[in-house]
Amino acid sequence: MSIHPPITVQAADSAGVRRDFLRLPQRLYASDPRWVAPLEVELRERLWGGNPFLRHASAQAWVAYAQGRAVGRISAQFDRLQQEYHDDMSGSFGLIEAEDDPAVVAALLETATAWLRGHGARRVRGPLNLSVNEECGLLVEGFDTPPSIMMGHARPYYDALLRGCGLAPARDLLAYRVAPDFEAPRVMRRLADSISGHVRVRPLLRSDKARELGILRDIFNDAWSQNYGFVPFTVEEFNDVGKLMTLLLPDDYVQIAEVDGEPAAFIVAMPNINEVTAGLRGRLLPLGWLRLLWGLKVRHPQSARVPLMGVRKKFQQSRLGPGLAFMVIDAVRKGLCARGVREVELSWILEDNSGMRSIIEAIGGQVYKRYRIYEKAI
Repeated sequence: MSIHPPITVQAADSAGVRRDFLRLPQRLYASDPRWVAPLEVELRERLWGGNPFLRHASAQAWVAYAQGRAVGRISAQFDRLQQEYHDDMSGSFGLIEAEDDPAVVAALLETATAWLRGHGARRVRGPLNLSVNEECGLLVEGFDTPPSIMMGHARPYYDALLRGCGLAPARDLLAYRVAPDFEAPRVMRRLADSISGHVRVRPLLRSDKARELGILRDIFNDAWSQNYGFVPFTVEEFNDVGKLMTLLLPDDYVQIAEVDGEPAAFIVAMPNINEVTAGLRGRLLPLGWLRLLWGLKVRHPQSARVPLMGVRKKFQQSRLGPGLAFMVIDAVRKGLCARGVREVELSWILEDNSGMRSIIEAIGGQVYKRYRIYEKAI
């Protein structure tokens, strides 16, 4: 009978363990040509730097070792702001990567849940990397294509390993893919025309960025307030998103719809920088910065992702709701087409969000990836 080598789990509180945490996926995905390494500098900042999420949440990361070799990693997060909104005493795990070994995943989850219990949590869900407003869910379908910007990839065996540790599926999140030169359905055009006298759609005004970010944040927090796991963006968190917008986005990649002068809906599209960073192995030095800038400013990615979109609650159940959603989608796609974008991912969409799914499917969108959030009592 073979004896499993002892597994130790170490907190990522030293330079060496943090390096193992960041580099472990390089080995786990070495045979997967579709995996794109996240930028190490960005992940390091999110976990151990100035991430504004950490102003209202506690987080810890660990690495599992067997015979001195890194074999898995995980993080755990307890969000005090999430408790203010839901008071459900739940925490989350995230950034999980591991060899195909139930003992490794069990050791990681036991460590993470013990830490969460110490913070008062009685339920765990995930993966969330690190919050519901960042990367969510484990990829369970769609392994044959690379991930889009700020979306995850995974090994196909992870689903069985998590279920084997008692985690049950809680929600499925869908990623749609659509060509931006879609032919708009006649019913959508008629609906847009019928409300156009009251609606103006405009691009981001970069000259007044602070006010514009406030508008986007206000619409998002209102539009998503009834969604699964909702936690509002703080001002600091959304300003952090705004820095990314300023760096990566042309003004017309952000569109705001106003109803009789009131900001009512918005959409944000992002160039898929994973096309550019795929060969960088997660590192921008020494020449990765040049390749990234050249890919964004000269060649421009041929794919994009819509990570943020919202329609104010008071319009969602009215005739204006689907019309506003279609109008901001229609407006942003023109800028995408002008820059040669051939494919757009709209993600993530809750599987039971029938209203948004019907709009996306009406313009030719097809589900091509599925992500899953799990949970269990601890």
